[in-house]
Amino acid sequence: MSNWIGTNRAFLRLILDATLTALALFLGGVISSALAGPQGAPAPGLPAAVFLLAVATWTVTALLLSIYESHDQPAVDEAQAIVVGTAVTTIILAAALFFLLPGASRLSILFFFGMQLLFLIGSRLILRLALTVLHLPHYMQRRVLILGAGPIGRDMAHMLERHRWTGLELVGFLDDGLPPGAEVEGYPVLGSVRDMEDQVHSRQIQEVVVTLPIATYDGFFRLLTDLQSLPAKVRIVPDHLKSFLFRTRLEEFASVPVITLQKAGLTRFERRVKRVFDLILSCAMMPVAAPLLAVIALAIRLDSPGSVLYRQSRVGENGKLFSMVKFRSMIQGAEETETEPLAFSEKGEPIYKVPGDLRITRVGRLLRRTSMDELPQLWNVLKGDMSLVGPRPELPWIVEQYEPWQRQRFVVPQGLTGWWQVNGRSDKPMHLHTEEDIFYIQNYSFFLDVRILWKTLGAVIKGRGAY
Repeated sequence: MSNWIGTNRAFLRLILDATLTALALFLGGVISSALAGPQGAPAPGLPAAVFLLAVATWTVTALLLSIYESHDQPAVDEAQAIVVGTAVTTIILAAALFFLLPGASRLSILFFFGMQLLFLIGSRLILRLALTVLHLPHYMQRRVLILGAGPIGRDMAHMLERHRWTGLELVGFLDDGLPPGAEVEGYPVLGSVRDMEDQVHSRQIQEVVVTLPIATYDGFFRLLTDLQSLPAKVRIVPDHLKSFLFRTRLEEFASVPVITLQKAGLTRFERRVKRVFDLILSCAMMPVAAPLLAVIALAIRLDSPGSVLYRQSRVGENGKLFSMVKFRSMIQGAEETETEPLAFSEKGEPIYKVPGDLRITRVGRLLRRTSMDELPQLWNVLKGDMSLVGPRPELPWIVEQYEPWQRQRFVVPQGLTGWWQVNGRSDKPMHLHTEEDIFYIQNYSFFLDVRILWKTLGAVIKGRGAY
């Protein structure tokens, strides 16, 4: 039933996009003719074959880009795919008209590009807004069952919880080592792995996630064979999870399929685009932020003795140390005790930030909650010590305790905000969650930076994990 609904929803979206594409082409011709004015020769109307070509080109391009297949594509990523698809459609259409219909208005093609972008992206934004206002799910609900309640299974449960907005609903676990009825991360253990077929049918499971380590499950490949016969999509989380925190590429090596680790980091082009974006946005923000910076500086000066700004040595890109500047939010001399943990996690791991820290001043508490104590780091961005988006610069004495794989986070410019900040902040201590930063490096794109900046606004407004 769910597959039928998903297929028909995609088909309706395809029909709507095709209609909007034809409308954009028609309006492009109308606008170009109107701009020609009464003295200009009216642009000839486009034959029906041109409309069919535009619709067919968009449809094929959209299918190749899998625009209609994704269940949980973020708005920014969907817009990126639409921009690419619209550009391809416009280029092919312009080339076809150049050879087959030389008299067609070139200006109408430019208007077509703009109108199609406006219609396709605008229709999706309107739909998302309507669903939000009506409190309806943005995506089709999908019931998920996890095989294995070990560390990887528990991590997977956390990820599913964070992505409930995509329609994913975790039903529970199947595990041979725990009794039915036990709870793992707030979800029930529904039985053993051998109950998989019954559970999938009885609970109408659409997604089965296998997190069982291959070495500890004798019938792993037989299990995969059994899973193929079930009416559910099967997803396998790699046993060696940390190796997949790096960029990988599937290749053939001596006729053997292998996973090749790629060097992490940005290409020269990506680095230049990122730097230009940092400079443009930082320069645009500075005049707006200047009055606010002055008010905050005065408030800090009146609230407690000590300097307004606080400079601290941090580890930047490629392990280079630099002086990071921020507004002082703690009493003078608090840095002398910064290496002493204020609490410990359930696993005995040290935690250096806790709510209610008595060293934080009254103004500092407000600054931290709103993240305005970080505003002076725009100067670090302008200098090139940091980027607007990237892993947060870490303290040298914490970096000394890193495992080798964690140091991958320093292969890109460190950021004012990043993937860690928009996914928990202090609720997930940075030094214990460097995999968040490595995920960012592995999946880097300019549009991901834009998405993180947008989500940062929401994280700051909510103030979650900021203390």
